[in-house]
Amino acid sequence: MSWLLLFVLVPVLGYYEDAVSTPKPKKILDTVMNPSYIPAEEKHGSYWKKSAAETLKAKLQEKINTNKAKNGILFIGDGMSLATVMAARTFGGQMDRNLGEDNTLEFEKFPVSGLARTYCIDAQVPDSACTATSYLTGVKTKYGVIGLDGNVTRGSCFSQLHKGNWASSIGQWALASGLDVGFVTTTRVTHASPAGMFAHTSERNWESDADVPDECISLGCQDIARQLIMANPGRQFKVILGGGRREFLPNITTPLTNYTGRRKDGIDLTDMWHTDKMEKNATHQYVTDRNELMKVFNSDDLPEYLLGLFQNDHMDYHLQASNQPTLEELVEVAIKMLNRSEKGYFLFVEGGRIDHAHHDSYAHLALDETVEYAKAVKKAKVLTNPQDTLIVVSSDHAHTMTVAGYPSRGNDILGVVDTARGMDGKPYTTISYANGKAKSLDESGRVDVTLHSEFSSKALDYSYPSLVPLDSETHGGEDVAVYASGPWQHLFTASYEQSVVPHFMAYAMCIGEEKHENCEPKMSHRSFWTSDSIANKPNKYFVILISVILGCVRFLG
Repeated sequence: MSWLLLFVLVPVLGYYEDAVSTPKPKKILDTVMNPSYIPAEEKHGSYWKKSAAETLKAKLQEKINTNKAKNGILFIGDGMSLATVMAARTFGGQMDRNLGEDNTLEFEKFPVSGLARTYCIDAQVPDSACTATSYLTGVKTKYGVIGLDGNVTRGSCFSQLHKGNWASSIGQWALASGLDVGFVTTTRVTHASPAGMFAHTSERNWESDADVPDECISLGCQDIARQLIMANPGRQFKVILGGGRREFLPNITTPLTNYTGRRKDGIDLTDMWHTDKMEKNATHQYVTDRNELMKVFNSDDLPEYLLGLFQNDHMDYHLQASNQPTLEELVEVAIKMLNRSEKGYFLFVEGGRIDHAHHDSYAHLALDETVEYAKAVKKAKVLTNPQDTLIVVSSDHAHTMTVAGYPSRGNDILGVVDTARGMDGKPYTTISYANGKAKSLDESGRVDVTLHSEFSSKALDYSYPSLVPLDSETHGGEDVAVYASGPWQHLFTASYEQSVVPHFMAYAMCIGEEKHENCEPKMSHRSFWTSDSIANKPNKYFVILISVILGCVRFLG
């Protein structure tokens, strides 16, 4: 009996001792975690071995897809660093009342990933202008410059006017091959990232003529909005959706609208867009809110061209929007429009407000915008065929946001670290910024965020603390991830310059100078002899056939 009692009590006492005798940590590396729970199956090694086996099996079943990519879609999450991806996946999981860390964003399911280096040729840490030029034209350039190579001086009119400096975009390459082209963004459509699709400017801030110096205008330099509407390739785009209405309208209140623009030249570029399409005898529609967009989307007869400008400035953050389409909806409309092209299409999509939230150290908004961006990627995946559509997802640059501090698993990603305090006895957040708008120090020392009601209530405009106070948080210089799915996805592995991305896509889509063997459809035996090329030149091929037959007869004879 005593042996039986001992057999029962030893494990119990052992567990009790393990639970109560763990020493309090003396150093941060000795932190004791306190998760709300751990899934029971994860405590067993067999769970992780099975998970690894399933992953390996899926990898072994993958086949290299070298089809011609009829369609190409490039997604850019502006400012979506790897830290942002991790925090957003956790945030998304916790919004679904899960632990969060094991959540997966849609693009993280893509079979291939790589790392892209983002520097400008004159800057260690880039901006969105030089990076847009890199991932859309395949040419690295200087900070603040769009669609021009490195033989430019920022803000120089002469540099902009010299066509030898121009770098054409993958959108222009697609148009030259007969494909339809469009772009979608949550920023102004004249902002740095989308401008990389169509503009050539030595100053990214020249979005309307009000921004361009008079001497440059007199020399013939066009602002970005004017280039989009009145020059190629912009005027050829079938779909243009985003914000920035003010850059297209004159700085007066017109009788037909309450919108007031910034243009000094008195031109209404939306009217010029209408005139251009009328001259082409092309159906077209201009929309300014979600209701108007959905009417177009649900109509039986889509227009050939669609222009949507949904805000005067950038589009609102998703959590603050009203009667504004989501990025997911914009992508769905764009694909429906472009999918009518028999030759295929190229679509550029930017989740641009991730970046803006980070610049204000608004971690909550940045993570939500990333989750919304992932939903748009999922929509594109659902609406397309991976056998003929290449989808590439990446970022233009990183930010200084970090995720640190040894919090327990499942701890609120937007909260304070639950396992320890600083040496000053005050709590600290899991998310912080190396620099930014919110100071981490005040007269009393380090800021205690838990005393801020905006932090406790998860206010959308709460700026997370930063080490170096600045008027705006800066970009980060680390590599960004590239995820790929579809034909030639395997090209996007390893580490490479950001500028190779459009070249890889162009190769897959057969719109570049280099061609692979599947760029031309293979003809069957019957189609060879009945093709137009043969039918129009019967004598040549008949002579070849007779020569072959006579040669065989002589050989056999």
